[in-house]
Amino acid sequence: MSNMDTAVQDEKVRSAAYQLLTKRGVSMDDLVDLVEYLQKPYYPDLTREQCLHNIQRVLEKREIQNAIITGIQLDMLAEQKALVEPLQCIVETDEGLYGVDEVLALAIVNVYGSIGFTSYGFIDKVKPGILKTLNEKKEGVCHTFLDDIVGAIAAAAASRLAHRRFGTK
Repeated sequence: MSNMDTAVQDEKVRSAAYQLLTKRGVSMDDLVDLVEYLQKPYYPDLTREQCLHNIQRVLEKREIQNAIITGIQLDMLAEQKALVEPLQCIVETDEGLYGVDEVLALAIVNVYGSIGFTSYGFIDKVKPGILKTLNEKKEGVCHTFLDDIVGAIAAAAASRLAHRRFGTK
């Protein structure tokens, strides 16, 4: 693949990730709220602009874009009842022992170290803001992967912010 082809492909992947988040009802403001929730207790002078900047840097990474696209596509296929059984039932009901949705989320936070892991575990348990909405079970809507992806993006951005604040990464 030439450099031009690579640049075009990179832009397609980046654009698809952003569009899918938006299409599924996740705004940048929602993500900013989550990063603030995670970091404000440790960083009282934190601004929304700083949160947004770190979210955008996280979303620039191709492996994170790939995780977004993959997870959301699986949620959409589950809504269309297009997955094979028993996977269809497992994803559709967000079965507690499935765990692949969390594994995909951990691939996102892994980029930013242990602060990302602990922040993700916390936010996944508490489910503040948009995470509570995404976790609600509604007929015909599946967010099995999306709620974990969104929590992981916020945790990764919070971790990136913390590392930058203390002079690492």
